[in-house]
Amino acid sequence: MPANLPPQYFEAEKSYRTAKSPAEKITALEEMLSIMPKHKGTDHLRAELRSRIAKLTQQLAKKSGTQRASMMIEKEGAAQIAITGLPNSGKSQLIASITKASPVIADYPLSTHNALPGMMEFEDIKIQLLDTPPLGPHTIQWWLPPMLRQADALLLLIDISYDPLAQLNQIEANLEMMRILFKGSVAKTEEDISYWHKKALVVANKLDIDYNDHNYKLLLDNLQNRISVVAISALQKKGLDKLRLGIYRMLDIIRVYTKAPGEKAVAGDPIVLPNGSTLLDAASNVHKDFAAKLRYARIWGSGKHDGIMASRNHLLKDGDIIELHL
Repeated sequence: MPANLPPQYFEAEKSYRTAKSPAEKITALEEMLSIMPKHKGTDHLRAELRSRIAKLTQQLAKKSGTQRASMMIEKEGAAQIAITGLPNSGKSQLIASITKASPVIADYPLSTHNALPGMMEFEDIKIQLLDTPPLGPHTIQWWLPPMLRQADALLLLIDISYDPLAQLNQIEANLEMMRILFKGSVAKTEEDISYWHKKALVVANKLDIDYNDHNYKLLLDNLQNRISVVAISALQKKGLDKLRLGIYRMLDIIRVYTKAPGEKAVAGDPIVLPNGSTLLDAASNVHKDFAAKLRYARIWGSGKHDGIMASRNHLLKDGDIIELHL
């Protein structure tokens, strides 16, 4: 079976070949792994890349005594979202306010040097947020671009107390240098398939300082629905519920619940799937063998009647309950 590797894989492979240090090579290899499709045609290549990572990690451990050289953070929860923005925009404060993580918070720029994950709760699911170092022409860490590329989506944090359009333009320019484009970007290279295209949400922070909402209105008028905007005050914890909902909607995912015959649905433990997923997709998510062994299924929610038998290609909706019969 052919590997069918996407163009982004070869960009990461190029970074691996030009990397000068073992740590940079490890990051490039992990990026290649995250991009690579998972099927039998890539099993051998996947094992080879993992072997290279193990050898490079051992080399670094011998030199520095560290057991883990990678800065890549393993995805947890329903999705991984990286918070990015300019210095002193309030990324660390947002992480502290909306998750249980405890980043360093300071009133001076460049206080964040490493990435820090935190889990945000939205109803009955958890979404991983990453506090990342600020963007800037001379402050970008070598491991930051692959981390942002690996994330499922981005939060573009704007300090709404001063010129929001200049900030957004600078963020966009920095991301484009990393070969990252976000939905709603006006970059001329948007059709270039060697770029990573990311879902994104603009977060206008420090709304408590934006008197009369002048800068917030300026931002909304300029974007003209190209990309969604949520206004918050991370310090005062205002607007965070709207932000949680905005993040969920940006991800464009649905929650599907399973139940055994004669029992109630499993509460608080949904299957999270992309919007547009079918009953067969849900069965495959429960177990890889379910898709082949599935005889029929019953559905509550998006069916014509509760408990009605549904076909494999039935499109699921958020909140559906399914009962799988093998």
